[in-house]
Amino acid sequence: MTTIRLLDATEARVAIPDLCDVLVDCVDGGASVGFMQPYTREDAEPYWQAVAESAATGATLLFVAKVEGRVLGTVQIGVAQMPNQPHRADLKKLLVHRAARGKGLARLLMHAAEEEAARRGKTILVLDTATGSDAEAIYPRLGWERVGVIPDYALWPEGGFCASTFFYKRIA
Repeated sequence: MTTIRLLDATEARVAIPDLCDVLVDCVDGGASVGFMQPYTREDAEPYWQAVAESAATGATLLFVAKVEGRVLGTVQIGVAQMPNQPHRADLKKLLVHRAARGKGLARLLMHAAEEEAARRGKTILVLDTATGSDAEAIYPRLGWERVGVIPDYALWPEGGFCASTFFYKRIA
């Protein structure tokens, strides 16, 4: 059974070990999500602690997908914006463990995140993803509009420049 949950700060802290496993698996699998290989659970822990703190302040919404009680996917919405952008939010770190891909977790996570962002008055979401990655193909299927590509925007986890594709989606 799969469940999608928006975690509060306490639940986020409890989920850190599982979230570390998901992030490490994604980076090991070549996902360009801000981290370089080799990447360990010990490397991932401070990142997730910071996300839990951001959830505590309300700046970040942290969603997880649980399959049979285990966190196998996650996505974040950065809802804290500058005063001239109260209607906008940033979609961040859509991650699905390689063992759970192809089961619709990304779609379920995105749907929950978009619905909650709309409930909070957001009308447009933005994201970027590695150009040419498997992740890039997901977003158009979910109704996101491609804006363009910036070359050499980041690095692949194993090294080498990576272009990034930017997307947006109107949600209300």
